[in-house]
Amino acid sequence: MGSSSSSLNRIPNAQELMQETGFSAAHILRLHERFEFLDVDQRGELRPEDFGAIRELSSNPVGDRIVGAFFSPRKETVDFASFVRILAHFCPTEKTRTRDGAQPEPAHSRTGKLKFAFQMYDQDRDGKISREELLQVLRAMLEMQVTEEQLQSIAERAIREADLDQDDAISFDEFRKSLEKVDIEHKMSIRFLR
Repeated sequence: MGSSSSSLNRIPNAQELMQETGFSAAHILRLHERFEFLDVDQRGELRPEDFGAIRELSSNPVGDRIVGAFFSPRKETVDFASFVRILAHFCPTEKTRTRDGAQPEPAHSRTGKLKFAFQMYDQDRDGKISREELLQVLRAMLEMQVTEEQLQSIAERAIREADLDQDDAISFDEFRKSLEKVDIEHKMSIRFLR
């Protein structure tokens, strides 16, 4: 454990990241190794193109949206701490972990996962998923498997079923309500740290 502890000391804010994300020291060390692997220029920052080395993302139809989620609208690079915070959304939810009321809800909570997923659709960051934003995701996911008419029909039905206030868009609350029965904790968990 001594060498793990000393290795952890060379990672800035490691203890804070562990507290904030729920990752263990071993997880932080493993993520740091992966970050350094992706950071081929050793700048201490990743650009969107650095994620191309992740085969699973390059073959994922919405991989560009996943990569985009690592970057805020005005930021072209991501540092290690931000990298860890984003990956925390995919950490399996710990049923036994308790929080006091003063701490923010962890990224890997159900609400954190839903907010992250919502942002993958809400590309213009206006707090709503428009019909066009929904169509963009459907086109990427289904590509040539269905016709444009079928895509339009799927989007229309999704909006109609989820849009409770009938403003022709899906708010986060409507998105959350429409996914009440979906096991989002399982669907948005990657066992990438074992």
